[in-house]
Amino acid sequence: MALGSNGTLFVGSRSEGKVYAIVDRNGDHKGDETITIASGLKSPNGVAFRDGALYIAEISRVLRLDNIEAQLKSPPRPVPVNTSFPDKSHHGWKFIRFGPDGRLYVPVGAPCNVCEEKDPRFASIMRMNPNGSNLEIFASGVRNTVGFDWHPRTGDLWFTDNGRDWLGDNQPPDELNRAPGTGLHFGFPYRHGRKIADPEYGKNRRKKEYVSPEMELGPHVAALGMRFYTGTMFPETYRDQIFIAEHGSWNRTAPVGYRITLVRLEGNRAVSYEDFAHGWLQNGSAWGRPVDLQVLPDGSLLVSDDKGGAIYRIAYRK
Repeated sequence: MALGSNGTLFVGSRSEGKVYAIVDRNGDHKGDETITIASGLKSPNGVAFRDGALYIAEISRVLRLDNIEAQLKSPPRPVPVNTSFPDKSHHGWKFIRFGPDGRLYVPVGAPCNVCEEKDPRFASIMRMNPNGSNLEIFASGVRNTVGFDWHPRTGDLWFTDNGRDWLGDNQPPDELNRAPGTGLHFGFPYRHGRKIADPEYGKNRRKKEYVSPEMELGPHVAALGMRFYTGTMFPETYRDQIFIAEHGSWNRTAPVGYRITLVRLEGNRAVSYEDFAHGWLQNGSAWGRPVDLQVLPDGSLLVSDDKGGAIYRIAYRK
């Protein structure tokens, strides 16, 4: 999800090939109209808004719709911004966002459960200028991040990362990582979590070669979208803390995730991990799967759910 400057909520889709604009005309925080502004795309999961334009990430390219809020009913033809990303679909869907440096950050997931790819773009977070130029690798060893945000005070990039499968129900953990600068390696495929060496690729690899996660999350919870809470509606204790959307496990014996969790920070360090909103998983069966989060200008929190096909708003009342 991404917010336009006029309050339009833009929503990408992984499976439908469409991008939507949701309009709240009367300001009651409920969508009055949902408009399809792009279709026929390949997993247009990621959307980002800047200077009146909507950026859309497909598997192998990033597109741009200029002056989009002024022409929602007759959107312009998408302009290719960069078409040089790999075309492998496994973990190829993308979350994108502009950083405080003005560059667009675009991840490229590993094209496998676990593997050692020669192409250094895989299992990375890349970034580029808004016009698509100067594409470079920002961070490596990132299996599959579908959510990141920058600390409101330090400017450090924090991101979720999904752990590999088939090492058992209880390992490895998903991760919440911090990248204070460029050129860091976060372990994949050699190390998982803080101390699990991969049985195939982790031999003779030293732990100090890689950056350990700031917080180990639940195993197989599929941590996706994350946001620092920058609003003022919630109590002060939530300010600058991290909300995470956990999509939920797909092959764990007892399902886990399907919730919104809260990671609390002290300064620039993660110190605790707890439930914030749950209930999408009932008696081992899920009726909803949280995907992304968006803080609205009034301080309320939006949660997208791709199983329920809904977007929920969480507000605080004294």
